[in-house]
Amino acid sequence: MFDTKFAIVLRDDLAVWQKLNVTAFLTSGIVAQFPEIIGAPYRDRAGNIYNPLSIQPVIVLSADGTTLNAIHRRALERGVTTSAYVEEMFSTGHDAANRAVFAEFAPDDARVVGIALRADKKLVDKIVKGARMQA
Repeated sequence: MFDTKFAIVLRDDLAVWQKLNVTAFLTSGIVAQFPEIIGAPYRDRAGNIYNPLSIQPVIVLSADGTTLNAIHRRALERGVTTSAYVEEMFSTGHDAANRAVFAEFAPDDARVVGIALRADKKLVDKIVKGARMQA
């Protein structure tokens, strides 16, 4: 149904709360990049209106730090814009602080704990090679 794939890869040693937090942040970045993936609002039988959701399924994967670094590198090499979350962002409390700590790192020294991307299916599959389904 979709020519693209929306994938999130999380570092496998994160605590559950960290996995959920990073997934939420990374998803918001992809939605900001591709607003067309948001569908129509939901309505229940009683007529209550709910927020629209993504029309595209999201695959959540897991990888060790070495594999996640390779995924980050492959995305950059292929020119795929990603959402990325670095470990140091866990110690900040707001967006400006997140941006400041993120800017302290380059791809070769960033401790990426999560990355999300949406691109052509085959390209995403090549980039996320080595990751496995999140358990």
